[in-house]
Amino acid sequence: MTRAKLAGPDRFERAGVDKFDARREELADAALATLGELGYARTSLREIAQKTAYSHGLLHYYFRDKVELITFCVRRYKAACVHRYDAVVAGASTADGLVEGFADALVATMVADFALHRLWYDLRAQSTFDEQLRLTVGELDAQLESMVGRVVRRYAQLRGGRSVVTSLTAYATLDGLFENCLVRHIAGDAGAADELRAGAHWLLPAWVPRPSSG
Repeated sequence: MTRAKLAGPDRFERAGVDKFDARREELADAALATLGELGYARTSLREIAQKTAYSHGLLHYYFRDKVELITFCVRRYKAACVHRYDAVVAGASTADGLVEGFADALVATMVADFALHRLWYDLRAQSTFDEQLRLTVGELDAQLESMVGRVVRRYAQLRGGRSVVTSLTAYATLDGLFENCLVRHIAGDAGAADELRAGAHWLLPAWVPRPSSG
């Protein structure tokens, strides 16, 4: 009985935190479309309120300012991206299958979520000027680098070889390819998706040469 009484306030407090976080996630998901459309510089909490069903006061209650909202949104979306690629790695049983799945995932997210990726690159560029964004961007870059490193390591295991690049080099190279193809896709280049897929098919084998039979 005593134990139950002591545990009660903790449960209520935890439920309150969970409800608050769930509401923040709901608001962030509603704001993502506007953020992806307008970008960092042109978006304010008031602008988001005008384009969603939520009032400016409600947004301001859950998020101190647009920096907090945008970084929350991007963190949430990038976490989902990392999970998507980790699922590809976990499900691959052959080196060729991993390349195929990884390339397909890259193309699918570029085409379906181009506005959100555009927002990410906008945020990263702004972080070179805005110190408030720097920590978040640095942490997300580190997470994405680790994700690419896991893809390369798993590919090396499946191929029976060793990577000749660091995770940072692999991430920087792949990120450059992705951003370039994204810009072209947004501009209407019909070949951008195929270029991204071909690049992924070329890069992984280049990073992990096939072991010599001798």
